[in-house]
Amino acid sequence: MRLDDLYLWFLGDPTTPRYVGALKLFSAGKGVSLHYSEDWLANGFALSEDLPLIDTEFLPPGRLGADTQRVVGAVDDARPDRWGEKVIRFVDKPKRLSLMEYLYYAGDDRFGALGVSASASTYSPRIGGALPRLAEAQQLSEVVAKIEASEALSALEARIIAGGGSPLGGAKPKALIDIDGEQWVIKFFNNEPVDTPLIEHATMTLAARAGITVAETQVIHLADTNAIAIRRFDREQGRRIHSISAGTAIRAASASGAEPEMGYPELARILRRVGIAQDDINQRDARELFRRMVFNILVDNTDDHEKNHSLLVANPFDYGRLKLAPAYDILPTNSGQGYQEFICGTHGRDSTLENAMSQCDAFGLLPSEAAAEAAAVIEVVNAWQAHFEQAGVSTHDIKSLAERIDGDALLTQRTQFDATRFQGAPPKKQRKSPFRPN
Repeated sequence: MRLDDLYLWFLGDPTTPRYVGALKLFSAGKGVSLHYSEDWLANGFALSEDLPLIDTEFLPPGRLGADTQRVVGAVDDARPDRWGEKVIRFVDKPKRLSLMEYLYYAGDDRFGALGVSASASTYSPRIGGALPRLAEAQQLSEVVAKIEASEALSALEARIIAGGGSPLGGAKPKALIDIDGEQWVIKFFNNEPVDTPLIEHATMTLAARAGITVAETQVIHLADTNAIAIRRFDREQGRRIHSISAGTAIRAASASGAEPEMGYPELARILRRVGIAQDDINQRDARELFRRMVFNILVDNTDDHEKNHSLLVANPFDYGRLKLAPAYDILPTNSGQGYQEFICGTHGRDSTLENAMSQCDAFGLLPSEAAAEAAAVIEVVNAWQAHFEQAGVSTHDIKSLAERIDGDALLTQRTQFDATRFQGAPPKKQRKSPFRPN
């Protein structure tokens, strides 16, 4: 099945799909464009800031190459993640692996409220089977293990994993699962040296204690390992919430031809500018984003890339304001690499509180306010070992994580952070990163 043309639909109410426009493959399969339909131009909304309601063919910005394949604007978030692509290659085996094949075979349960159809007149997505239920989690984990080991699947096993798309970006083995009539993402142990699913649950619940809104999680006990289930935040009472990743929001807000500043300060500026102004939600979101940045630094979560932050689009047909989505995929990377994937401040990606404080104004915070937020997060992280132990994390795993979280580079930052330095004065120049050799 060769897919050069597909059709985009909006599924806010899945019972009444609305046609958005035509998708076209170009640049030898490296890019996908969008052209809004006449009806959507008259009655729809801009899917992202770089896709205004104009009668034109929108192309992804910048050069496209082997490492920069991209679908235009918010439609890029409708792609499967890296694990989803792996499942598609293994189960569906499309003859051609262009972006269109990945878009189509991701099925009907992709991130947010956009759908991809083979028809412009009727919403006809790639059909998958019913989602597996919690009671089938063990069997689902065995199917995932087979895919990881490149072992053949039976027809039943292929139906269980059908679609492979996931609403949370990443390469870790995962699947969608039905728990009490709601969609959750279930992530499996992947032969890591520590019990990653249980540690992720412990870290997420620790983040909640630090005043961070997190996606609901629960630990699923399997025969020999644990898995973690994360409740989808882009689904609500049968409706689908239009959502975009931080990367999409930042690219959309960047001037044409400019290199986007992929980081917390720029995302905070976007939230303050086009967030929900009612009851100062946008200001509170920016403040919470600052807490997330500090928390990620202190627990050694360096995998905080652009797909691991999301925004919900509130009332898209009315005003399309953005809301910070609940945090997800928060856990120690246990690498001690000393830099984040997302820019934190003046000194780029350096994993330091000084760097986090350096652009606190981007979050709408005075230095004294930002210091108070950092101090509150430090107080919570100081008790991480007790919290992890209470969550059931083993002594062995806590000891392993402590080599990083309580190692000199991060522990010193917690113990030596002096909030009084920032009272009524701008942050001082950053000291040398503790992660870098002399």
